[in-house]
Amino acid sequence: MADAADFRRIALSFDGAAEYPHFDRRAFKARVTFATLAPDERTANFKFSADEQALKCAVAPDAFSPIDNAWGRQGWTCATLAALSEDELRAAPAIAWHHGAARPNRRGARKA
Repeated sequence: MADAADFRRIALSFDGAAEYPHFDRRAFKARVTFATLAPDERTANFKFSADEQALKCAVAPDAFSPIDNAWGRQGWTCATLAALSEDELRAAPAIAWHHGAARPNRRGARKA
């Protein structure tokens, strides 16, 4: 069972990652924000691609769900930390960090 301390430790372990306040949440940023932690520290939001979001939500619906607004349609996905396995807790921020650290090239594709 994962908790906020585990999430924070993993999120900050990625190259260039930093934590900062973001409205009522704590945000984790590389080049751009890749994850946020809710004030109650029970859930975290991750930036996934649409395909990654669909897969996570299909494989672990008790742990992952799309955010119910325009942000969710852009891939932002809510995760219940206590429902995440250790592997999911390591994989989700890694996927999101890749999106936050990558720079888009001139054709719109992302490169690391």
